[in-house]
Amino acid sequence: MARSSTGGTTGEPHGNLVIRTLAMPSDTNISGDIFGGWLLSQMDIAGGETAVERSKGRTVTVAIEAMTFHLPVFVGDVLCCYTAVERIGRTSMAINVEAWAIRRNTREQVLVTDGVFTYVAVDENRKSRLVPADK
Repeated sequence: MARSSTGGTTGEPHGNLVIRTLAMPSDTNISGDIFGGWLLSQMDIAGGETAVERSKGRTVTVAIEAMTFHLPVFVGDVLCCYTAVERIGRTSMAINVEAWAIRRNTREQVLVTDGVFTYVAVDENRKSRLVPADK
């Protein structure tokens, strides 16, 4: 991946596009940048959707590993979350989530955040269950 003129990482996202949303003024922190918690939430939603699809049922988030914020997200940026299944265990899945921003004014797409989210497949009683074999 190459470095962009704004200091971020450019190139191609890894994985499948799961979420595409617009960063709004109501999502900002006290400094006027998009709040990290909002960004984390979007990434967890995207990773969770991938985990539900792969496990064919309910999942819960149990860990977030190696979360790295590379660049801020600004009001008006389009946030795109891409996911890829990294590992599958008996009851858990590690999902790599990349958040890319399409900058409002330049249309440049830069990697702003990435991390690995771990989900556990659960049954209707919230007890862990096996992740089915991929077919």
